[in-house]
Formats: sequence, structure tokens, C-alpha cells
Amino acid sequence: MEYRKTAENATPRLINRLRLKHWALLAALADTRTLHEAATRISVTQPSATKMLADIELAFEFVLFERHSRGLRATALGEEVVAYARQSQASLGRFIDGLEVKRRGGHGLLVIGAIMGAAPDLVARAVARIKQQRPLLNIRMVGETSDQISIALERHDIELAVGRFASLLQHNLFDFTPLSNEVMQVVVRRGHALLRHKNPKLATLMDSPWILQPVTSPARQLLEEEFSKARLSTPPNVVECASVFATLQLLQTSYAVAVLPESVVRDHVKAGLLRVLPIPIGRDLKGFGVLTRKGEALSEIAATFVALLHQFAEL
Repeated sequence: MEYRKTAENATPRLINRLRLKHWALLAALADTRTLHEAATRISVTQPSATKMLADIELAFEFVLFERHSRGLRATALGEEVVAYARQSQASLGRFIDGLEVKRRGGHGLLVIGAIMGAAPDLVARAVARIKQQRPLLNIRMVGETSDQISIALERHDIELAVGRFASLLQHNLFDFTPLSNEVMQVVVRRGHALLRHKNPKLATLMDSPWILQPVTSPARQLLEEEFSKARLSTPPNVVECASVFATLQLLQTSYAVAVLPESVVRDHVKAGLLRVLPIPIGRDLKGFGVLTRKGEALSEIAATFVALLHQFAEL
């Protein structure tokens, strides 16, 4: 009973004392960890930010941050408050953006994340169809690898993601509904010396420069497993790149090797700009699908978009 009474009293106290600027400061501190940088981000002076943080902790009646010489570190309870602050700021930002779209005559905002293997086919077709149905709908797409879009989804920067789990425990955060599989191909530029090999193996490619996705991405983790199965180390000459556009440009202007989804390289292969090496990769790569936050209902627009994704996946 005592806890319930405290919680009931805390609600009006927090509502009355904390303003949008307070939540903005907490969200900024989640990223910067210093009052100076957080104050700059929300356009207040550092003394003002210091007083705001003191007011926030007074309202909550517990310490949110431990003070260290290198900045602030959130306490266990502080982490929960900061996470909510970041979530509320992201939601508020999307609400304001969507409202502005409607004010200018539009019809809502849909913010999604998508891995590069899904974007050229399923996502592009679903975007084209929903834009036919709702021409003034504002759609924003972010991310290119599953680890990138998972972070954006957890931070509430996007409403849904098309990708796969980037770590073992993400099933605790997100719901997943499968859409399709992803075929990976080893590609090089036209005229590459490796094309003269009749039956190349992974070991054949070890002396070449490589363009690899970041080690946190599922596709990179799968490739590292392929190296391990072949008893090979990661190639020594590596450029890590999360951008599909940059990877394609680097492939065409160097003699590097990369492993990319078939849907991404298809047009470049047809145009003769890239060539596929006959090396099987990614047979164990799990299919991608729709990722949504657990316990949160999708907006009507997002639910319509997900239905279109599944519709095209079944064709």
C-alpha cells in the first residue's frame, strides 16, 4: 500500500514539475553524457542545464546520474528514465513531423528501417503501392544493416523495421514475422583477375582486398562463420562499410571483393559492371522479416504497409 501511495503521489508531482525541456535534456544526456554538450544540443546555457537536472532529480526524488570527472553516468533507475525520455522525444519528433506534413496538405508520416537486401524488391514494391494509394503520404527510410535498424527501432526513431535479429536476445525486445530469404553473392568488378579462375574457393580470395559490412551485422557474422568453416582467418586487407552505395562504388573503382545480396547487385551484374564469382555463401543466413516493438500497436499506416510487404512476399 505504501508503494502504491508513493506512486500515486509521484504522478501529479512529475507532471506538474517536468516540462518538455526537461525531457529534452534527459534525451540529450543519453547521447552526450556531458552537461555542456547536452545544453548546447537543446540550446540552453550549462548553468541552466545544471539547474534543470537538479530540478528533475528533485521531482523524481532519486539520483538519476552519478557525477564523474569525464561526465555523467546514469544510475540503474536513471537508465530507465533516460530511455523513456529518449523514446518520448523520438515520438514527439515524429508527431510534429507528421503534423507538419498534414499542415502542408499531406496525409501522415511513415518512418521505417530496411536492410539493403530487402530494399530493392519487397520494400520498394510496398512503398510504390502505398504511394499509389496515398500519394501525399510522407515516407522516410533509414538504415542499411540489421544492427543499424535494430538500434533505431529500440530508440523509437522508426516505427518498424525490415530486417533480422542482430543479436540473440533481441527477441525480448521485438516481435518478428518472416517475409523472405536473402541470397548472398560474391562479386567483383569486370576484368578482375579472379574471374580467370575456373573453380575459385574462398581461400583463393584471401590475398585480395575486401569490402565487409561491420562486424555487428548478421551478414558479416555469417561470412566470418564461412571463413571459420574453411579454416581461414578474416582477410587482412579490409575496408568496413555499412553503406551499400559506397560499397558498390568501391567495387567498381577497385579490385576488391564483397559479399552482397543478389537483389542489390542484380542491376549492376546485368549492366556488366560487376561479375559474380561461383562461390556459395550464406546458405545458413536466416530469412528477413518485419520487426516491431513488443507490446506496441502499429499505426494504421504502418499496419497497411506491413500487409503490403506480406502480400508481395507471397507472390
